[in-house]
Amino acid sequence: MKHVSVEGELSEVSGIKASGQKKLMLFTGRADPDLAREVADNLHVELTPTSAYDFANGETFVRFLESVRGSDAFVIQSHTAPINQWIMEQLIMVDALKRASAKRITVVAPFFGYARQDKKHRGREPISARLMADLFKTAGADRLITVDLHTAQIQGFFDGPVDHLFALDLLARHFESRLDTSQVTVVAPDAGRVRVTERWSDRLGGVPMAIIHKKRDPDVANEVKVFDVVGEVEGRTCVVVDDMIDTGGTIVKAADALFDHGATRVVVAATHGVLSGPAVDRLKNSRISDVVLTNTLPIPMEKQFDKLTVLSIAPLIARAINEVFSDGSVTSLFGGHS
Repeated sequence: MKHVSVEGELSEVSGIKASGQKKLMLFTGRADPDLAREVADNLHVELTPTSAYDFANGETFVRFLESVRGSDAFVIQSHTAPINQWIMEQLIMVDALKRASAKRITVVAPFFGYARQDKKHRGREPISARLMADLFKTAGADRLITVDLHTAQIQGFFDGPVDHLFALDLLARHFESRLDTSQVTVVAPDAGRVRVTERWSDRLGGVPMAIIHKKRDPDVANEVKVFDVVGEVEGRTCVVVDDMIDTGGTIVKAADALFDHGATRVVVAATHGVLSGPAVDRLKNSRISDVVLTNTLPIPMEKQFDKLTVLSIAPLIARAINEVFSDGSVTSLFGGHS
């Protein structure tokens, strides 16, 4: 049977072929527009114009000012304080995209909120990281891009592809250019960071590793009671690597323990600068020489200090977005790690 095309010519093909090409559209919430603009610049695209505001009772309203139908939509939002407001705004943006017929929706959360609540330590506790993943899936997200999850198994909480990016190479290059790696020991601030520390050791040419054993008080948040150091730190420069610095108490006490065991210098590398409460004062007044973070979370001027260096994560996020959009390989950016 022969079919007639819309131009009136005979055709053997059934159906309709779309004339347009895939279209990447980048959206940002209000939490950290500077990072989003930097990602957009790296991708050579414009941020999609968006109207977003709060009603008098605190409810959030979002409307996109261009058609998003059929687009490959990427919604970037930093889960910074006030964290619940910005998570809710991103959920609302995803819902708006779904209802406006975006073809695929990717949530870009450089810092994934609630990631530390990834398991039950005691009875009657939530697993809030799983709840976060469920909320984004229910809102309409098809895919998630995030950087240095607190624990890698959180990827399994989201029912869809998760692109887990690592800041290790960005941070390691910074220290390689400034430290004599023959004198470096890489330090895991707790048992949960051992695998990451092993990768740091390999990246820096097989430098020694050390582990700090700590015991938390289960009844007091952000409180560590006991430290012990296992590994070669005497007379060496110690690079303490962690996924985040929140109140700074753990990292400062870890540095003190390293100095007590003979370390000559302590520097800190972390991906996420939460820097809550007394963190800045603690770090400024500590014996730590340098603190190196990325800008997965915004670090305002009042939280910046002389010892602090902030590296941009935007080029890495842009490369990952480009790989997803072009159906390339994100894990190829990290030698197959995920």
